[in-house]
Amino acid sequence: MKKKKQIVECVPNFSEGKDLTKIEKIVDPLKHKKGIKLLGYERDEDYNRLVVTVIGEPEPLKEAIIESMGVAIEVIDMRKHQGQHPRMGAIDVVPFIPIKNFSIDEAISLSKEVARIVYDKYNLPVFLYEKSATLSNRENLSEIRKGEFEGMSEKIKKPEWKPDYGSTKIHPTAGVTAVGAREPLIAYNINLNTNNLEIANHIARSIRHKNGGLRYCKAIGVALKERGIVQVSINMTDYTKTPLYRAFELVRIEAKRFGVNVIGSEIVGFAPLESLVNSAAYYLGLEKFSTEQILEVRMTE
Repeated sequence: MKKKKQIVECVPNFSEGKDLTKIEKIVDPLKHKKGIKLLGYERDEDYNRLVVTVIGEPEPLKEAIIESMGVAIEVIDMRKHQGQHPRMGAIDVVPFIPIKNFSIDEAISLSKEVARIVYDKYNLPVFLYEKSATLSNRENLSEIRKGEFEGMSEKIKKPEWKPDYGSTKIHPTAGVTAVGAREPLIAYNINLNTNNLEIANHIARSIRHKNGGLRYCKAIGVALKERGIVQVSINMTDYTKTPLYRAFELVRIEAKRFGVNVIGSEIVGFAPLESLVNSAAYYLGLEKFSTEQILEVRMTE
């Protein structure tokens, strides 16, 4: 019996959102390779961050990601990096997401293999996170990232924060990284018509799960200085249980307390069609609507 084709997704986040030459060098190993497809990449100058989405068969994807990480280590110097988004290394995080005929356990194994090779090849310390985490305090990426690049050299000297791969010394210019397996998440940002970062931080604290807010919701406040506004930057880790529209409405309600309005939102990277259909059905008041009623979906079946 012919083995079914396996597809896995990877969404590495690199700490470079300004220099187009560096960005193209980082992305180049992910282009025009047999067995993988680069779906897209988005840079943000305020965040000074690059988010790449690539899918493919496990082995060629693994090789391409490792090559791309090597380029990032060469061209990014974290000692000079400044940006609004929390970060701890040239490659801040590398998640593997099972898509087709590929289990979460297989994604975990793949993440561990990549982590081992990256440390052996580039001397870059690696934390395993999310489903790949070896300790409970490493499941949540934000806990690993606390202290960021500037504080990481002291943090990893603590026994409880020794990297899964690597010693208690960070890479001098690339810091550390986190590699793991997870289910699909949606990076969803909501913009406010104020430049007061404390308002965005207050709203983020109100909606995120660990502070008593929405389940499967992580959030921080971010200043978009070039636009003169602030943003509530959200990761929805399970849109099937906490839909996008619920986060949007709660941010809108909390913003009203400060006399502030939502002026737009954005999805970074890619989102499952179902997540957008659910929100459209909510705002239009559709009854018993499903993705099967979308013309383009039926046309591709």
